[in-house]
Amino acid sequence: MTFFQRLPGKLTRTALLAAMLATGSAAWSAETPSAPAPNGAMTRLQHLRERASELTLEAMSMLGIPYKYGGTSPDTGMDCSGLIQHIFKEAWGKELPRTAREMSHVGTKVDKKDLQPGDLVFFNTLRRRFSHVGIYLGDHKFIHAPSTGSEVRIESMDIGYWKKRFSGSRRISDPEQ
Repeated sequence: MTFFQRLPGKLTRTALLAAMLATGSAAWSAETPSAPAPNGAMTRLQHLRERASELTLEAMSMLGIPYKYGGTSPDTGMDCSGLIQHIFKEAWGKELPRTAREMSHVGTKVDKKDLQPGDLVFFNTLRRRFSHVGIYLGDHKFIHAPSTGSEVRIESMDIGYWKKRFSGSRRISDPEQ
């Protein structure tokens, strides 16, 4: 059962996005244009925000899915890289490599201070760099499938455990660019 199936009432992806944006993600609010583009044209920033929203909404729909080593399906459980693969495939139709280490070679390197929602964040959890991966959501938070016995969840990168183990981050190019 996915996060959306467990929600009370009729909370839609649109409502969830509105709730996420209303919480004031610094990554979004710092760059929010004050007025729409002329003639209704979508600015590059608006396009990037919309595409990143697709990733983060898909990621949020995975909350509560059980962790399963080697898992790639929300129906049976997922590990960290299976979660990321699924999210990018569903949201963008983009195929990513299977392991966190392989994913660490895709896209463009991003400095921690420049993270934007939708970027991949990597951690050293098995005494090797890039052994764990999640998706950055903004405000120093990321979503991931942590370990056996747990579920897909959101955590702060400011927690000591994650802060010490941060290995790097990557931005995957938007397939519509």
